[in-house]
Amino acid sequence: MKIKAKLKDDIVKVKVLAKHAMLTYDTAKKKNLQANFITRLTATVNGKIIFEASTSQFLSKNPIFKFKFKGAAKGDKIEMTWVDLLGNTETSKSKIK
Repeated sequence: MKIKAKLKDDIVKVKVLAKHAMLTYDTAKKKNLQANFITRLTATVNGKIIFEASTSQFLSKNPIFKFKFKGAAKGDKIEMTWVDLLGNTETSKSKIK
């Protein structure tokens, strides 16, 4: 995952690229593969959940998520984690600039 987090006027703007094939049930069936897509995305800062989303198969390959929040400082670490349909997880960390 690639994470960009910038603080400006007490608001942190976050942009995340979650690399994943995002195979829908239809696409997987045509390719004789098992469906697999991101089902949950969570962001934490200093142990506090600041963003959480449940997703479905209808996101594009390598989806981009954008969100804003308050209550962080420059240098704090933001941690993003996704979980897919098969139970695989990926976690990435980045500093807020």
